[in-house]
Amino acid sequence: MISYAPLWETMKKRGISTYALIRDYRFSRGTLDSLKQGRNISTQTLNDLCNILECRVEEVLVHIPDPKEQKMR
Repeated sequence: MISYAPLWETMKKRGISTYALIRDYRFSRGTLDSLKQGRNISTQTLNDLCNILECRVEEVLVHIPDPKEQKMR
């Protein structure tokens, strides 16, 4: 599972709100909703976030292994 939990902390550290993403960086509300709901985003969106926040991908998302997948191995 992919979690965007690190994104919100990174945004807070950088002083960038969701409103600023919409107003200043032309992020769509739908994309922000996808992030909040933990849905898929494109690699372009990931790239845009890293550029805006001047951060590494690890500061936007984290992979949490699915227990079911590990049992199947």
